[in-house]
Formats: sequence, structure tokens, C-alpha cells
Amino acid sequence: MFFLLSKQKKEMNKPDYTLLFVILLLLGIGIVMVYSSSYVWAEYKYGDSFYFVKRQLLFAGAGVAAMLFLMAVPYTMLRKYAGIIAIGCFVLLLLVLIPGIGMVRGGARSWIGVGAFSIQPSEFMKLGLIIFLSMYLSVNQKYIQSFKKGFLPPLLIVFLAFGLIMLQPDLGTGVVLVLTCMVILFAAGARISHFVGLMMLGVIGFVLLIISAPYRINRITSFLNPWEDPLGDGFQIIQSLYAIGPGGLMGMGLGNSLQKYFYLPEPQTDFIFAIIGEELGFIGGTVVIGLFFILFWRGMKISLETADPFGRYLALGIVGMLSIQTMINISVVIGLIPVTGITLPFLSYGGSSLTLTLCSVGMLLNISKYTKL
Repeated sequence: MFFLLSKQKKEMNKPDYTLLFVILLLLGIGIVMVYSSSYVWAEYKYGDSFYFVKRQLLFAGAGVAAMLFLMAVPYTMLRKYAGIIAIGCFVLLLLVLIPGIGMVRGGARSWIGVGAFSIQPSEFMKLGLIIFLSMYLSVNQKYIQSFKKGFLPPLLIVFLAFGLIMLQPDLGTGVVLVLTCMVILFAAGARISHFVGLMMLGVIGFVLLIISAPYRINRITSFLNPWEDPLGDGFQIIQSLYAIGPGGLMGMGLGNSLQKYFYLPEPQTDFIFAIIGEELGFIGGTVVIGLFFILFWRGMKISLETADPFGRYLALGIVGMLSIQTMINISVVIGLIPVTGITLPFLSYGGSSLTLTLCSVGMLLNISKYTKL
């Protein structure tokens, strides 16, 4: 036993320090921007301009501790508990739907109160499903081109999770979850014909989801022409563009945003990138996007250089989740797609989102220690 552990230690590399530096830099920028974007709203609502940034620091501290722990513990242990993790995530998704347990915010029952804080089960499900799917494909990848034996079983689990998330409802998180899982299945070698059929069903389902809820139709129409309803459904997009536009090349200066003065609703969350554009300008926004590109590049490199199938799919899933979430958030902020309610990884205010994101990159950093020499 001692010989095996010693051999494993010799075969391990150091973690990807470039990736770690980028993660900590994004986290630091996020803490500064959460304070800059929120202190006006925090002073008005809570009488404490540091209200949001203090909580963000607490979440960041817990997340960094979890990240360091997951960097140290071999990621292969997750494979053993993948089923238990997935079941636990499903239980949380069911609990949040029960009145009295689940908390309603913004019209969605997506949170469970834990003392003075709250957790968002859908965030746990995103990571839990990546772990489970990676374990499943590491064992059953040889069957993936068979629809019934390889493709259908994980697909049913993914859409069960999506269905429970839509009961909240939380379309944005559901879309990130499904797209991330599709990336993993595609990389595992699933047939293109399966994805074509799935895409057709997805389009039909998406249309039905939009028709079933009038507010989703309003979001689509407000995205196409937000000035048609500038004080209603188009308000957030218009105010976001008003923030980015004046930023110019260099920005108005850190702390000098005008949109955070009750024009852009709760700018520390989904629309924090708009405040970055306003205060730090095109250059600041480009630096942030550049850091995300480095993160995605290092993550993909780790996935490609990992010999273990479980580690390879796990790394790909984590990178896919962060990439999709980042692209959706920034696209919403600059008016390319409708509002979805998706946070920007590492930067947006949020407990469950930030903590689980740091946990996921802790796993990614751990996998980097086992890449090919």
C-alpha cells in the first residue's frame, strides 16, 4: 500500500499554477467589483455599504478553502461517490419545490434557507451531474454510439434534472446544465444523428416552454426591440447598454458608475459585467474576457492531457460549464441574447454559485496534477 502511494506521488505533477493565478485574479477582480457595484444599493437597503462585499468575502473564503481541499484530495475519489452525489443533488432539487422549504425570489422557487444564508440546489446539480456523467462515460463509453445502451440512460437523467429545475422555474440554469452535458456526450463519441434528433425535440420543447409562460415571450420580444417597452421588459437591457456605452476605451474610473444609482437593478449580480464596462471601459472588459480565455485554454489543455477517462470528462465538463455560463452572461449584458438570469463565474455576487464554482476549479486543478508528463 505504501509503495503504491509513493509511486502515485512520484507520478504527480504540480498543479497548473497559471490556472490557479488566473482564478485568484478573477476572484479578486470580482470582490472589488461587487463592492464598487453594490455599495449604493447596500447602503440604501441595509444601511451598510459593505453588506454585499462582506458576504462575498465570506463565500469566497469558504470557496477557496474548499478549492484547496479538493486540490489536495485525489479527484479519483469522486468516482466512487458519484452516484451518492447525484442522488443528494436530486433530493435537494425536490426539497426546494416544497412550500415552506423552498424560498421564492424573483418569481422562482430556487433557494433553500440555511440560517442567515441560502443555497441554490440547481448549482449543486450542475456540478453533481458533471461528476456522475463523467463516471458513467468512463465505464460505458464503449456503448455510447448505441442509443438504447449508451446514449439514452444519461440523457434521461439529464432531462429529469432539467425538468425539476424548470419546475422552479429556472430556464437559464437548466440550459447551462443541458448544454454542458451535451458537450461531454459529444466528446465521448455519441453519434451526430442522435444530436440532430435531440436538437429537433429541443426546439419543439423550447417553443412549448416559451408559449406556456407569457413572461418568456416578453423576454424574447424585449430582446429584439428593448425600446418598445423601455420601462418594462426592456429596462434591464437598455440600462446595461447605457452602462457599457459611456465607458469608452478607458472607462469612467473605478467607483464612478452612474448606472448603479438605482438605474440597473442589483448590478452586483447578473449584470456586473456592465459595471465593469462602465467603470473600466473596453480595456477593462477585454482584460476580464482575456482571463476567461486563459482559464478555458488551460482547462482544455488539462482535459486533453489527462489519460484517465474519468478525469478527462470531468475536466471537460467543468470547463464546458464555465465557458457556456460566461458566454451566456456576457452575451446578455451586451444585448446579443435575451435575459437569462445567469451569473458571471467568479465575479457576480452569489453564495452557492461562487462556492460551487471554486469547488469545480479545485477539482480541475487536482486533475492537472495527473496530466501526462
